[in-house]
Amino acid sequence: MSCISIRRVIESTLAYGVAIAPIAPIAALAQQAPSGPPPAAPPAWQQGRTSEQAASPLHPFAPHMTGRPASELPIDKLKVPPGFTVEVWADGIPEARSLALGDKDTLFVSNRLAKNVYAVVDRGGKRQVKTILKGLNAPNGIAFSKGTLYVAERNRITRYDGIEDKLDNVPEGKVVIDGLDPQNQPGHFWKFLALGSDGKLYFNIGSPQNITMPTYMQAVIMRVDPASGVLENYAEGVRNTVGFDWHPRTRELWFTEHGRDWISDDVPEDELNVVKRQGEHFGFPYCHQGDTLDPEYGKNRSCAHFTPPALKLGAHVAPLGMRFYTGKMFPAEYENNIFIARHGSWNRTVKQGYDVYRVMLDDNGKVVKAEPFLSGFVVDEKADPPMWGRPVDVLVMKDGSLLVSDDYNGIVYRVSYKK
Repeated sequence: MSCISIRRVIESTLAYGVAIAPIAPIAALAQQAPSGPPPAAPPAWQQGRTSEQAASPLHPFAPHMTGRPASELPIDKLKVPPGFTVEVWADGIPEARSLALGDKDTLFVSNRLAKNVYAVVDRGGKRQVKTILKGLNAPNGIAFSKGTLYVAERNRITRYDGIEDKLDNVPEGKVVIDGLDPQNQPGHFWKFLALGSDGKLYFNIGSPQNITMPTYMQAVIMRVDPASGVLENYAEGVRNTVGFDWHPRTRELWFTEHGRDWISDDVPEDELNVVKRQGEHFGFPYCHQGDTLDPEYGKNRSCAHFTPPALKLGAHVAPLGMRFYTGKMFPAEYENNIFIARHGSWNRTVKQGYDVYRVMLDDNGKVVKAEPFLSGFVVDEKADPPMWGRPVDVLVMKDGSLLVSDDYNGIVYRVSYKK
């Protein structure tokens, strides 16, 4: 505002008999107004750090974007229970993330950063990796049903009908719903996608920051009817989930959830949750791990008002994809167990996770035991980075074997069992 404009405001104010300060200090204030753009905001993963944590060397780990051949990796270090075998099923899949199986045994593989979707097909007994979709916007979520591949990008969900017959020339997809990222949020915009027995597509929209007050379209699990495009919230207060599945018997939705960073090495723990009814609130940003109020947003709140986790999975272990085991290859005690891909910690001095976790439930759907199932990716838990591989998703194959994706190396492993 110019000095002339300021003077006019003052004269107008004086006309109403309001006392004000002399003009000189106001003019001086106008001349001293700061110039230039405001300081850049910190990256989303740094948000929420205290002043004491500002110099912390902890940071996320980026994958090898071109992948690494299995021949260069210590596959022999991987460990599974007696009777099980783990092997490389396919490599050369840059940043392999979510997995989906087609009706004709095509394995579809997504990624978050490389903008592509891949198909792994069998050509005369040899697996071939084909790039079928390019230039997408964070296509992390994929689901397959009745000949159709659904792909969830950061802003939309698209369908590709009859895709297994068109892998060499995939036609343009049909948009199911758009406008899912109206604010172009800086973090947790990638989506996990699954089709429920109700025929609706379920997906997540995470918190845009490490810890913040979300909008009605953030920190939620949503679902959309692919026929009508009608969208609705299914669960709230979910900081970020990148994996969920339905219990084969109860049909309840179970999901993994990442806890916030920058409280401490051991708090909060990441979670395994179950939705008993639509509309439940799981605590974010007020309450973490079911019993710990947030230092800022938890003031004058009570964790008793939110749904607690079914299981605490460990602090900063980054649980991602999960599936109930519905195959017949593994021993009978594995029926309806949950397999969880724990991507591994970065916001922790001593790293943990980096495995596939097995969760056992009783007949009432209560957790009775949990333990590592596939491990051996960690080299030095205090190193930077501490690991040579990172599990992302799991998938039960038709023969009952279990596939595990590794985005750090661009590899899919297969776990099988033989008496």
